[in-house]
Amino acid sequence: MPGVPGKAGIGDIRPVGLGAPEAAAHHRTITDRPHPAAKPRNEHLPQRAAMSLPIDRLLPIVLLLCSNIFMTFAWYGHLKYKSSPLPVAIAASWGIALFEYMLMVPANRWGSAYYSAPQLKGMQEVITLLVFAGFSAWFLDQPLKWNHWAGFGLIVVAAWLIFLE
Repeated sequence: MPGVPGKAGIGDIRPVGLGAPEAAAHHRTITDRPHPAAKPRNEHLPQRAAMSLPIDRLLPIVLLLCSNIFMTFAWYGHLKYKSSPLPVAIAASWGIALFEYMLMVPANRWGSAYYSAPQLKGMQEVITLLVFAGFSAWFLDQPLKWNHWAGFGLIVVAAWLIFLE
């Protein structure tokens, strides 16, 4: 009965095996939880991320770099061969893109243990710009002009802002 020590009534029911503090925590509602903004940085990431080796943090970046090389060839490589039929260019691009995905997906999957999705996207954009700048000058013989570099620089600043807390 409620209020009688040792007697359980309907008001005294609590989950089996939980003491008073655990039972109180078990019955919290969503409104009892702290605001999401109060979470410490990267709390959602596995604990091993805090004690990771540098290679664990660098591997996703290297994979992003390699995947972007494939992506740039898939998207822009056909511009050097404009006499090829469009269906051939599309098929070749799709074939190249397969390798890009085989690197990009693991890069994002493994990278998400250390970086947020916006951080991964910001890194990917900067890497894409650097790869494209080299590709444009080397493969397409179209070096970037000052205004291209200025525009790319603004994108780099935007990516940097993503990493600020």
